Amino acid sequence: MSGDSAMSMTGPGRGRPAILPAGVDVPALVLVALGLLIAYVPEYLELSRTIWRSDEQGHGPIIFAVSLWLLYNQRHALAGLQSRPATISGGALMVIGSLLYAFGRSQDIWIFSIGSQIWVLVGLVLLFKGWRGLRLVWFPLFFMLFMVPLPEALVAAVTAPLKSAVSLVASNLLYAAGYPVGRSGVTLTVGQYQLMVADACAGLNSMFTLEALGMLYMNLMRYSSAARNVTLAVMLVPIAFCANICRVMILVLVTYYFGDAAGQGFVHGFAGMVLFLVALLLMLSLDKLLNVFFKSERGVA
Repeated sequence: MSGDSAMSMTGPGRGRPAILPAGVDVPALVLVALGLLIAYVPEYLELSRTIWRSDEQGHGPIIFAVSLWLLYNQRHALAGLQSRPATISGGALMVIGSLLYAFGRSQDIWIFSIGSQIWVLVGLVLLFKGWRGLRLVWFPLFFMLFMVPLPEALVAAVTAPLKSAVSLVASNLLYAAGYPVGRSGVTLTVGQYQLMVADACAGLNSMFTLEALGMLYMNLMRYSSAARNVTLAVMLVPIAFCANICRVMILVLVTYYFGDAAGQGFVHGFAGMVLFLVALLLMLSLDKLLNVFFKSERGVA
């Protein structure tokens, strides 16, 4: 193979896409990346040692990784846009993000310190590429909202009625099916066993995670109908509720037939997988049903 042909195989438009798009200001990119790493790596290390280890917030690193992957996939399209900086808007958002970070970092309030990253990234996109750039990468930045830890007071306030509702429906369904199930608050009695419905089984965070899954699905499907997307997004809330009921019922039945050790062991973790499987099946079924009412045309990827 000649030298010219070898060069043509790796030239523009041939072979694998370059990691960095052509024309990128590498020094500026390095400075921005370095600043973000210095500011936010300590925050993520702290999250990885604390709440990201819990069942309630275990979805955080997955959401973060997916957001980065979506942003990475848009790097060439973003670099190819003509730069029309929105200096005032971008600068204002950078200031807001910096203030939120400083306050959240000093007071150990993650919703501010971690959430500030979204404001900062939006500000950077506006400063470098303007509003057209933001329209291109709005979903990955919006998706990051689902990894921001929610305030404990809000989680507790919403989780309590959710757990009561899930416990009520699950116990009534099992009792109607002939099982000796009783309920006292969020504690279910089945035979000789008592089970308390935990936050991870029927709380706000599990519904938040399922909503994120649905949002990602809609983004990948790229339906052009806004009404269809809004309908599916709204219906994800009852879908998540139904999936949580199925999870609780599975745990009750496993405990009833195989004992408390089985219900609190491997099956307890497996029931979490069932939760997402049930939610996915319900979401796909609803998506097919929506084909009857909305056109199934998709937007351009």
